[in-house]
Amino acid sequence: MSWSKLKQQLESFLSPALVGRVEYRATGYRYLPDKAGLCYISVDKKNVLHMSDKTSSIRWYQTELEIKNDPHIQIPISDDELEAVRKETKGTVPEDRLNVIARNRKVSVLAKELLSAQAALSKSNFVATANKFLSTSIEESIASDDILLNILALVDRRVGKKRIVNMADRMKLKHPIVQYFYELRRSA
Repeated sequence: MSWSKLKQQLESFLSPALVGRVEYRATGYRYLPDKAGLCYISVDKKNVLHMSDKTSSIRWYQTELEIKNDPHIQIPISDDELEAVRKETKGTVPEDRLNVIARNRKVSVLAKELLSAQAALSKSNFVATANKFLSTSIEESIASDDILLNILALVDRRVGKKRIVNMADRMKLKHPIVQYFYELRRSA
């Protein structure tokens, strides 16, 4: 789906109190396909959540290296994970290497989860998550651990004032940017 169509659909679901205040913006470079795009959500013409493709892969790699090199982080490897690696390699890898491969895979997943939790998201993440939001229910989006799904659900017109008020306890456990959009919606 093109960006303009996606933006139009997302803005059609905005709460009437937030129309004109919350905007979805993206830049792309038509003649420079290798140039990274930017995507951000703005509130009252100020960029609140900024997503950039150009730095996310570098930050993900740095986070992965920090996790690998930190001796205090213990990552347990289960027998099932070792068996999965053993099956993928068809038994040609020595046993001590299997542990290293399984640990590296877990570290990679952990680094991605950490970056996602820090809202270091990219334009491609936003487009994928927005498409997912448009095809899932509001309840799933609110209950999700995905920051963007939470934000899109909170500014949605299908979430009523009563439901917003009843979410106060759950929102205390969410990421600060989700709490910001919760307060924005509550005060609107």
